[in-house]
Amino acid sequence: MGAYAALAIGLINLRYQTGADGNLLKSFVLFGPGLALLLISFTQPGKMWLQSKTAAAIGIVCGGLLLAYSFLI
Repeated sequence: MGAYAALAIGLINLRYQTGADGNLLKSFVLFGPGLALLLISFTQPGKMWLQSKTAAAIGIVCGGLLLAYSFLI
């Protein structure tokens, strides 16, 4: 769900800031990790890694940082 949320927020941001300087890079910071995580979740090794406590901790920290960043831009 977090991957989909990051992907959606990044794409929505891309649409609403059309014409702004550096918009693609700012939006990519949001939808890039979401897209990567979504793609990882489709592979068997990725599914196993995502079930680990390490992945949960990384996901919570990165998700929080991306959420804060989405409000700042």
